[in-house]
Amino acid sequence: MKHLLSLHYTRLSARNLLHLFAHLSRWLAARKLDASALTSRQVSAFLRSRRRAGYTAKCSPRALEIVLEHLRGVGVIAPEVQIGPRSALERVLARYAEYLSQERALASSTIRQRLDTAARFFTKSSTRATIRALCVADVREFLRAMGRTRPKSLGGIGTNLRSLLRFLFAEGLVPRDLSAAVPSAPSWRDRTLPRGLASSDVQRMLASCDRRTLVGRRDYAILLLLARLGLRQCEVCGLTLDDFDWGRGVLTVRGKGKKIAELPIPRDVGCAISAYLLRRPRVVLRGVFLRVRAPYRPLRVIGRPIFTASQRAGIAPVWPHRLRHTAATEMLRRGASLAEIGYVLRHASTQTTVIYAKVDRHALRALVQPWPGAQS
Repeated sequence: MKHLLSLHYTRLSARNLLHLFAHLSRWLAARKLDASALTSRQVSAFLRSRRRAGYTAKCSPRALEIVLEHLRGVGVIAPEVQIGPRSALERVLARYAEYLSQERALASSTIRQRLDTAARFFTKSSTRATIRALCVADVREFLRAMGRTRPKSLGGIGTNLRSLLRFLFAEGLVPRDLSAAVPSAPSWRDRTLPRGLASSDVQRMLASCDRRTLVGRRDYAILLLLARLGLRQCEVCGLTLDDFDWGRGVLTVRGKGKKIAELPIPRDVGCAISAYLLRRPRVVLRGVFLRVRAPYRPLRVIGRPIFTASQRAGIAPVWPHRLRHTAATEMLRRGASLAEIGYVLRHASTQTTVIYAKVDRHALRALVQPWPGAQS
């Protein structure tokens, strides 16, 4: 109980976890097993038996995490053994993951997507011999199959597949570069306008946060970081207490591709962050935005708080990246140049920022020509 209370669990939550611990002990005793015999397979079997017994709470592996962490900490059970890749396919995927992380410096979410595509592509190619025998027909067959099951994701799948095929050629696993066999998917990038929110909608979302509560202060600060500085979801989740230089008024942002940039902290953003930090749980974790209930862990995604705020505000569903567009269009409306917007949003290429030129109606008005034969 003392250990759980030291982790900031409430007494009710601590008692519930003790009941779970007791149930696990009875389950092990009934099978004449010691706690040291706990493995991933045994944990899965226990959770299945718990669900069969009619329990509806704490029936997932996540519920047992704190219990298993404690048992590992006191040396009752061994740490999880990390088994290295054994098959040829596993070795290729492990090398590909290392290449994407170390040489390409891609974000972890991008690496997961590319490895998922690679695993799907290699379903029937599990040896070096079959990988070396890959041909254009195999590439086209895979894309046709993906087009039938995941047509809306075909563009991203094609990008991931090109990356894999270039890697296989560079590593000498295939005799020629097959990436050219992947056709380009139709793109609507330059045919649509960035969808930013109106200032009134942003204010309604901010006003919907109850800043008398911890979760309200946290979500208010997250909303301001997205709408004022245009941070990405992964950048907000990755913020640590060390990233704020309050003396200089500067925020260090670790963006895509492991790039680091410094941005000024606007007054309203700084006040919101400070108000949240005053109520933030007193734990040793350095991540800024944490769960509001023990065990406290940094947030991995922030889509749900943003979506919930849009529901409270009575507007159409909003997700984090749309607030990034909102920050850009608001800067443009206030007279910022595309170069300045690109700096704040940390775009690697000016071509990415150019899409916001289409929403600069004041500048475009001077280019408008009357339609021939139209009546004014």
